[in-house]
Amino acid sequence: MSAETDILKSLEQLDRLCSAGYAIALHIHYTAPKFLFQTYDSEWMKTYSEQGLVLKDPTVAWGFENTGIAHWQDLEPLDEAGVLAKARAFGLRHGFTCATDKGDSRTIASFARDDRESTPDEIAQTCEIVEALHDYTAGIDAISQRDRDRLKEMSVVFTHV
Repeated sequence: MSAETDILKSLEQLDRLCSAGYAIALHIHYTAPKFLFQTYDSEWMKTYSEQGLVLKDPTVAWGFENTGIAHWQDLEPLDEAGVLAKARAFGLRHGFTCATDKGDSRTIASFARDDRESTPDEIAQTCEIVEALHDYTAGIDAISQRDRDRLKEMSVVFTHV
């Protein structure tokens, strides 16, 4: 299987695990990811972008300073700008962030559900997929047009820096 096929299959698994979507920033160097996959509600992504919330997002700040898993409810005290409360208004009610750093680059990923907290098994499975995505994308510089089209069909907003 190609890395691109593995990426698509991994994202399909995440769709099933995260009813309100996700944002995965892979191989962040300085502040820009090599790849960014997002499936959150488009109105939330528009609001997040227009208001520059990435600069105030406690999940992003936590991910730059830590590795492992953080539940959004535990990050509430760090959320002076109310980013998590704004996210809840768009259906991102229950979430967690996982971050990995393999020495040469960092990946930060956040996942949300609208109906309930993710189970410990779901969180473990999701974070394993993030680790795999980090590895799959380590050696590729671009994704084919066919796979870009497939990502769009899956309602994944794809950014390649």
